[in-house]
Amino acid sequence: MKSIRKIVVLGANGAMGAGSGAVFAAAGIPTTFLARTLEKAEAGRERAVTLGKGAFDRALISCGSYASDLGHALAEADLVLEAVAEDLVTKREIFAVIDRLRPQETIVATVSSGLSIATLCADRSAAFRRHFLGIHLFNPPTVIRGCELIAHPGTDPGVVAVVRDFLANACNREVVECTDSPAFAGNRVGFKLLNQVAQLAEEHGVAYMDQLLGPYTGRAMAPLATIDLVGWDVHAAIVDNLHASTHDVAHAQFALPAYMRAKIAAGVLGRKTGGGFFKREGKVSHALDLASDAYAPADLPTPVFMEAMKHHVAHGRHAAAMEVMCSAEDAGLLREVLLGYISYALGLVGEVVERPRDIDRIMAFGFAWAPPSVLVDAIGPGRTIIMLEQAKLPVPLCIIQAASHQRAMFDEPSVDRSGFFKAA
Repeated sequence: MKSIRKIVVLGANGAMGAGSGAVFAAAGIPTTFLARTLEKAEAGRERAVTLGKGAFDRALISCGSYASDLGHALAEADLVLEAVAEDLVTKREIFAVIDRLRPQETIVATVSSGLSIATLCADRSAAFRRHFLGIHLFNPPTVIRGCELIAHPGTDPGVVAVVRDFLANACNREVVECTDSPAFAGNRVGFKLLNQVAQLAEEHGVAYMDQLLGPYTGRAMAPLATIDLVGWDVHAAIVDNLHASTHDVAHAQFALPAYMRAKIAAGVLGRKTGGGFFKREGKVSHALDLASDAYAPADLPTPVFMEAMKHHVAHGRHAAAMEVMCSAEDAGLLREVLLGYISYALGLVGEVVERPRDIDRIMAFGFAWAPPSVLVDAIGPGRTIIMLEQAKLPVPLCIIQAASHQRAMFDEPSVDRSGFFKAA
């Protein structure tokens, strides 16, 4: 199996195409950007240079168009990365063309964030299917090191090994291998929590839900603010796919709230349209009041339990903060969401990923969230089991094993656990 020395990016003018190309160029790999027009490919290169912040020589990225340069570029490529629109039909059309033009040993990958890898390469040649897999980089790839590698049942194991080595060693990615399942691991876990919070906001309010699930609970950005950043349309596409494709204990929590669907139809998409759950008015952040459909300043009084948790987090005591969460009478809603996160994330071990460490790493390095095992260790495996049972949530086998052997679950000695929690 040959090594990866030259790469072609299709859809290079988009965010993921440009960002992925910047990562490859920073690794010193000559990369060709292709788009529908040369001008769009060149715009993608400018975007990559900006994202790279001086990490590579712009000469490493050449540009072209599909019409003029696809055949020549594919003839020289060791890896072709497809980053066109997240649409099954569009991607399959592209792969049909690549299949006719690519050398037999060229690896082809998609940056899809959740489409079936096997379906994307169905009806392609046997050689294409053997050399096809998913590389899910998180946006922006130049900042987020987490990366999911997804083989389908027909992918050659040697191809997986070559790509894994390239991503981990040449590109400095934190690679997690996932099965070919809906939305893979990170998005399946992450968007379950994000959408659950969006559902709860209808009853408890936008400002309160983001205050409740703020950075002190172990995430870089509060959930509804995250949806605004991602884009309501992107969020809807991911949870709609999960709601249609999965039928597990979280099925109901993947249902997009009706108020979000209505606002998306009216053109509300989050930050890119000037506002979503939140918008800035001058220097003040205003939160959407779902009852009145108006924005109001997002300053709420801080509950006592939340003040106590933030105090502990400010002094690096995340376990003490979790003790408050477990025992405070008015922290029931926070317990509901965090216990659901623990149960669902670690429940995917054996189905979507091989080990608890895989889930922990993709949530840490892909979402910048405290991994579920960090929360289990802070609460205590035995106590976590009791709380999950009381909440009528499935108890993952790996937590039972940790409790039985009286051992910690999070096994990353070089990672500072308290670093996932911010008092802000």
